[in-house]
Formats: sequence, C-alpha cells, structure tokens
Amino acid sequence: MQGFQRSQVDTLVSRLNEQPRRIIAVFGPRQTGKTRLVHQALHRTGRHPLYYTLDQMDAAEPEDLVFAGQTLALAEQTLRMPKMPDAEWLVRAWQQARQAAERHPHGAVLALDEIQTLPQWSSAVKGLWDADRAVGRNLHVIILGSAPLLMQSGLTESLAGRFEPIDVRHWSYQEMADAFNFDLAEYIYFGGYPGGAHLIREEERWRNYILNALITPNIERDIVAMTKVEKPALLKQLFELGADYSGQILSYSKMRGQLEDAGNATTLARYLDLLATAGLISGLARYSTSSHQVRASSPKLNVLNTALATAKSGYTFTQAQADRTFWGRLVESAVGAHILNSAPNNVHAYYWRQSHLEVDFVLSRGPLTIAIEVKSGRRRPLPGMDAFSRQFKPHRTMLIGDGGTPLDDFLTSSLDRWFGKDP
Repeated sequence: MQGFQRSQVDTLVSRLNEQPRRIIAVFGPRQTGKTRLVHQALHRTGRHPLYYTLDQMDAAEPEDLVFAGQTLALAEQTLRMPKMPDAEWLVRAWQQARQAAERHPHGAVLALDEIQTLPQWSSAVKGLWDADRAVGRNLHVIILGSAPLLMQSGLTESLAGRFEPIDVRHWSYQEMADAFNFDLAEYIYFGGYPGGAHLIREEERWRNYILNALITPNIERDIVAMTKVEKPALLKQLFELGADYSGQILSYSKMRGQLEDAGNATTLARYLDLLATAGLISGLARYSTSSHQVRASSPKLNVLNTALATAKSGYTFTQAQADRTFWGRLVESAVGAHILNSAPNNVHAYYWRQSHLEVDFVLSRGPLTIAIEVKSGRRRPLPGMDAFSRQFKPHRTMLIGDGGTPLDDFLTSSLDRWFGKDP
C-alpha cells in the first residue's frame, strides 16, 4: 500500500493546478480511500493546504502534510475543532483559508472532510464560495463525504453549477492486486475494501471490521440518520436479504414474503435505491426495449463489493471455494460489482430473462448492446444467450470464464474495451 495512488489522485492534482472555478466534490461509499487520496493530492500541490475533518467519530490518526519541503500540521491542530461544528465555525475556518490564499504566492486549498455532518452545509458553502468568486480569490475548495445520498442532495440543490465531482468508487481487482498483492480468489471473497486488506489472514478480525466498521455505520449513519427512512429495521433486513441473494433475481413479492413489515413494492424499491446510492447493493432491471417493462421488472440483486456478501455468509475463505454453487454466485457478483462500479455514465447495466431463459448481464451504450454470461464451472450450453441474440442481435456476446474471456482479464479491463469496433 505504501506509495500506491489511485487514478483519482492525478485527476484531483490536475484540478488543483487550474485556477479555482468550481468546488471540487470528492464523494463515494464509506472506506474507499477518499481522505487518503485527498491527502496524497495535497502533498503534490504547490498551494498551501488546510484540511479539516468535521466528523470527529471518523477522524483518522493525525497526519502531517508536506509542503515546499516543510511539514505543516493538519489544520484542525491550528483551529480548534468543536464537538459539533456549525456554520459559524465554518466561516472561521474559511477565513483562515482566505488569509493563507492571500499570503501564499500560489494560493491555498481548503479541504472539508465529512462535510455532510454540518447542518445546512450546502447553503453555507454556497455563500462563502460565491463571495470568493466575486473577488477572484485564489482559493480551491475540496469537499468530501462518505454519505453520497446527502452529498448529492446538497450538491444538486444549493450548489448546482458550482461544483465538479470526483466519484470515488469501490476498489477494483487491479487496484487490490497492485496495492495489496491480492490474487483473484482473495479478491472474489474479501472484496475491495483497502482498510481490511491487512486482516485477511485473520478472518474473524476481517469479518468484524466489515460488519462493525463498514456495514453498520453505512446503514445507521450514512442512510438512516441522514435521509427519511420510515422503517429503519426494514432497510437493514433488505440489505441482509440482498447480501444473501446477490447474483439472483428476486421479485418484490418474494421479498415481502421474507421481510417483516415489508410494506409495498414502492417502499422496497426506494430502499433498494438508497442502498445502491450508499454503495452497498444494487438492483439491476430487466433489459427491454420498452421503458415501461424495464421499470416494472423484478430486480437482480448485486452487492457492490463482494465483502458485503461474504462477511455474514458463515463461509470461511476455504469453505466458500469448496462450495461450487456459493462460489459461482460469488464470481457472478464480482463481475456484476465490477460492471456497476466501473461503468461510465453512458453505459447502462441490466440482466435479461424470458420464461426460463436468462442472460446474466446486458450492457447498453447508445445503440450497442453486449450480452454477458458468467460461468465458473463446467461448460454448458447457453440457451439464454442464443435466444437473446436472435431477438436483439447484440453488438457482442461474451462468455466470462469456462474457456471464454478469462475472469481476471474482464475484472482488470474497462467496459469501453468491449465496445470496440470489432465485435
């Protein structure tokens, strides 16, 4: 891990080397390395850095920022951080950053971590940012948050047109291999959380980390505490159901049959959207040329990080590999997670089913479609792929594993690669 930097660091450094035009918003799921990558970028900028963590429950160990050959203490050591930061505290911190920008020949960078914990943060940031733009102040502002739901709400409301997002998603197989020397089987089982990588030889400690440091706060603090959730217990049950059924199609009626006080399909669909936005579980829709049929379809559940499926599964790493059915679902979930985490905005992911015929994943980009089947065991006929091809004539059909495209090749490639000119 020492010295490893994600690609978003270069993107952030590039933005900081420009003149301040828009707020830089770094957001994504909990424990995906947002704070570290901002620190890495601040080390590389020629501007005076000031960094604050507004949520002291999530504050990391103090880390010094190196600038111009000197060590600068983190900003929270020079401006006292109250237990409950408010708009008044934000004004003082911002004023300190303004003074640094005036003093330093290359300006300053103000980074506000866990910004979503500040009440009415977007309105306060808007006023301060607009005042700086009116006088052309050389001050970059970075806001970070591990609650994408609230971050996106504030950004799209008060700060519309004033921010540029850098989306930090779950770590890919390539990143976990480069940073932690994960092999393919380790990535499939332990997933892509960098904070738990050093614990995989102690599986019980790793499991406790996933459950207590990731899943519980993600649901209780990033969703329930910051959005309108009428039935928090139902949301937690839905997450557990989604983790158990990852890689499988499950109708809302079947979900209601397994959940207590489940309410209606509309409530379950909304809660599933909340879980997806928080980086936990997504529900893929059925592919169709009819938008109505897409909206009305049963979701195919897929964890966005396979650790979410294995931590509570009861399987050890060795047991998971020995159970071919379980491992097959896990491999399919890993493929689905890679698709959902790496898909650019112009690529949409679905599944397809008609009667007893299925295709695991369908990718759509404009007029082009790609049908994907995942096989981790013995080669079998693919009647679903054949039926889909006859009906929709896709740009490409792909078999991942089982003599087709190697799994590791797919997991280390961008989706754009498969939309090349040659099918």
